[in-house]
Amino acid sequence: MRMGPVFVLALLAFMPVTLCAQRQASLGIGPGIVRYSGGSSFSALTLSPAAQRLSASTYLGAGGAVSLLERGVWASQGRADIWAAFPVQTGGIRPALSATISASTRSDGVAAGSGVALIEAVRNNVALGVGAATGVIQQEPGVGALRLRGRAWWQLQAAPAQLSLTTEATRFLGAWYTDVVGGVTFDGARTVGSLWLSGRLSKTYGSTGAASMTLQYFLTPSVAVEASGGNYLRDPFQGLPLAGFVAGGIRVFASRRAGMVRTAPVQPALQPLVAAHRDGDTIVVRFRMPAARSVAIAGSWNAWTPAPLRALGDNVWEGALRLGPGTYYFNLVVDGGEWVVPGGVATISDGMGGLIAVLNVL
Repeated sequence: MRMGPVFVLALLAFMPVTLCAQRQASLGIGPGIVRYSGGSSFSALTLSPAAQRLSASTYLGAGGAVSLLERGVWASQGRADIWAAFPVQTGGIRPALSATISASTRSDGVAAGSGVALIEAVRNNVALGVGAATGVIQQEPGVGALRLRGRAWWQLQAAPAQLSLTTEATRFLGAWYTDVVGGVTFDGARTVGSLWLSGRLSKTYGSTGAASMTLQYFLTPSVAVEASGGNYLRDPFQGLPLAGFVAGGIRVFASRRAGMVRTAPVQPALQPLVAAHRDGDTIVVRFRMPAARSVAIAGSWNAWTPAPLRALGDNVWEGALRLGPGTYYFNLVVDGGEWVVPGGVATISDGMGGLIAVLNVL
């Protein structure tokens, strides 16, 4: 299969579930080149739209790229991801559904597509899943495979960065191969970057490795320059070979980046009160929310499942949490829809340009 330039999309396997609600859409434009064992492809113009919606219990993402190659050849790729957690919990474990669909084609080549669907069990910052992967290449019979996945993620305290580790074992055409991917993402005031290291282990298909890096620098709250480079592993489901890539360009965002928009000082809607110990590991938190009909709290201790707070009157809402000593992350859900970071408390980046609140239990 002839190859075209690739584009970089956020992989659902690496996406944390400790994110506050956000919506974002963007359009990138720039050149790129892909090199592989059969040659190379250069694109002087690549358009890459992307959109996503994040909440504590769902992630929806879609992206693609259309590239103009040499001799007037066009190449295109697309990908859609969904992750949804169910509200029920058993022993602190929350079930979730993960699915991905992707496709690629060239005007002088063939089309191919693949899909993955898994059921996951999520607890705190660890998820285990099992499901199936499938792929089809034009004029070739389709293939299916069993897939097992384990992933974990950690938010660093000393920097706006997050670490992640994913292991996927796939039973493909009667033999196993295992992909191990580790990465770090950084989300500063103007700079967003990521570094990924991956390896494939298999006695049948051979073992190999890959590394890639992406970097964005925001010139304004809605315009960033971006660059990426590295290589990626072979995709047996779409027939894409091991290849290296370099790309760059400008990306325009529909929403202005949080932290770069200057606003006049205003009185925060939420005035958190002092948290207090009650009995043993029980912690009491109170928040003042004028005109709210309901307030719930969701955090890293309960797989981000909103738990209702109790109205005390005078716009004060209270919750009793059984938490041992440590650091936790949370947000509030106001009137069943709006996610709020309380004012007056410590916050950290959620890795996507937003903030989540920090709760320290001594």
